[in-house]
Amino acid sequence: MLFLLNSNKMFFIFILFFSTLISISSNSWLGCWIGLEINLLSFIPLISKTNNLLNSETSLKYFLTQSIASINFLISIMLLLIFMKNFEINFIFSALINSSLLMKMGSVPFHFWFPNIMEGLSWLNCFILMTWQKIAPMIILSYYMNNNFIMFILLMNVIIGAIGGFNQLSLRKLLAFSSINNLGWLLLSLLISENLWLMYMFMYSFLISIMCLLFYMLNIFYLNQLYNYNMNFIMKISILINFMSLGGLPPFIGFFPKWIIINFLMNFNLFIICFIFIMMSLIMLFLYIRIIYSSFMFFNFKMKWFKTFINNKIIIFINMFNFISLLGMILSTMFFL
Repeated sequence: MLFLLNSNKMFFIFILFFSTLISISSNSWLGCWIGLEINLLSFIPLISKTNNLLNSETSLKYFLTQSIASINFLISIMLLLIFMKNFEINFIFSALINSSLLMKMGSVPFHFWFPNIMEGLSWLNCFILMTWQKIAPMIILSYYMNNNFIMFILLMNVIIGAIGGFNQLSLRKLLAFSSINNLGWLLLSLLISENLWLMYMFMYSFLISIMCLLFYMLNIFYLNQLYNYNMNFIMKISILINFMSLGGLPPFIGFFPKWIIINFLMNFNLFIICFIFIMMSLIMLFLYIRIIYSSFMFFNFKMKWFKTFINNKIIIFINMFNFISLLGMILSTMFFL
């Protein structure tokens, strides 16, 4: 995805990368907070354009939301250090610290800013916001986690993420609610094992990167754009494969980490939670299938906004990713044998 960047923004990408490393490798709460602040200040120049009013509004919303979360995080840490010996108050402050980190990553019930900000971003910035920007808060969350509070939050994430995707005409908002839904799975994987979280995060980032790359190349931002012209058949198949994989449909590779999480839930006799997660995944799959089915049924003229020329090398690159996605069941079988 880095080839979509202008050279003058590469500097901020490197700061974004290293600020996350500062946060996750720090041995103090203050170091974690400083890393998150540098991360915020490096992401704002990436999303702001001086000649675009929507981008300026988006960057201001993002700054205000993240600033509030940072202030809450800092105050919660200070109060925690003061009242560390009191167990009951300690429980409350752990929930406060968790809440500020959940706000940073756009989790329910602090998710209202997330779809609105996604709507004003380019596909590259959407990819960064849905993947890289979640890494530092989630790893800090794993250091000091209120398990009961997080269990309630992750259930709300999968439910709101699935229901919020209905009646969305914007692909960016649809992927934002998909990200909220997958955040529930990520939090659950973090409760189970950090290695499982790492695998799920890698798979999710891989699938989202392909989706964002496809939509960037086709210059698509809304659902009706998928229906209004004769898209290249290979591109339609690519979108189909990656939507199905993102929804967690076997035999695609997106099913692999979800399968492992479901196995863990069944082993711990958490049948109700497992049922909720599976049902919400089915709702997300319904939303994706509805989009793909309609785009395959409609055949109209090409519009002016459609980028008619796509480099053959990029098509080969995407086909390679599609092949990896289709190998999901083989990898899963090898893992469990």
